[in-house]
Amino acid sequence: MLQPRRIPTLVLATLALAAGDAAIAQSSAAPDTNTSIPTVPEPTATASAPSAAESSTVAGLGHDFGLYFTSPLHWNGGDWAWFGGALVAIGASHHYDSQVYTHFTKGLTPAQIANINSNDLQDAIPAAIVFFGTWGYAAWVGDPTGHRETWSMFEAAALSSLTVRREGPYQTSDPNEWFKSGGRSFPSEHATAAFAIGGVLAEAGGDDYRWLRRLLGYGLGVGTSYLRLKHNAHWLSDTVAGAALGIASAQFTLNHAYRSQDSHFALVPVQGGAMLTYRMELP
Repeated sequence: MLQPRRIPTLVLATLALAAGDAAIAQSSAAPDTNTSIPTVPEPTATASAPSAAESSTVAGLGHDFGLYFTSPLHWNGGDWAWFGGALVAIGASHHYDSQVYTHFTKGLTPAQIANINSNDLQDAIPAAIVFFGTWGYAAWVGDPTGHRETWSMFEAAALSSLTVRREGPYQTSDPNEWFKSGGRSFPSEHATAAFAIGGVLAEAGGDDYRWLRRLLGYGLGVGTSYLRLKHNAHWLSDTVAGAALGIASAQFTLNHAYRSQDSHFALVPVQGGAMLTYRMELP
């Protein structure tokens, strides 16, 4: 089972960002009865909540935004340690911004560098495939857990869609051009979204295929970050900051999406009406 934790990031430092709540209702089941009276559908080993996309609302997402931005007020020592580690990682990567830029543009003239296609749409396709693939499969098999996972991907990406003005390598060869008009390079939006979606894929669900989920999920983020560097769309530190923010947002969403699953009320349809049930998992 996913263990709650929060991972602070650089954007939290500059914009007062971080973790909170996504209320997700769950279904429950009742014991079998004889066939002469209305019955509640028999529970399965994987019985879980209704789709988060169905049970979550715009108002709920707005509430989560408030919790996300005010969470630093509730951090403990471990949270601040994660925050410090993120700052160190982003600062270290900033030191190598120019070297990575030179690696991908070596032998090109300034005119050729300016004409490199950033492939913004192409680089977003892998994350889109994972998101819509998860949603489509959940809809196809009627899996409420898959719908909840899809909502968590959406919320994680939405919560982390913030940028700071910084000119990218397609605009300047100086990685220190901050707060300039027209620049919105930091952090990489593609990398942030890919790590947010991939982080949910990696850490949600059961543990049977955890290694494969993590390989695909974090591989999505790393691969997307590499493409943004290759296409001269971002500095290295943009992608590292995007990774930190995306993973933090994924953990935030998952922690609160799965937090209340041990006990809940649910309205279960039965023949001729509905039944209000309450489920509690005892130790």
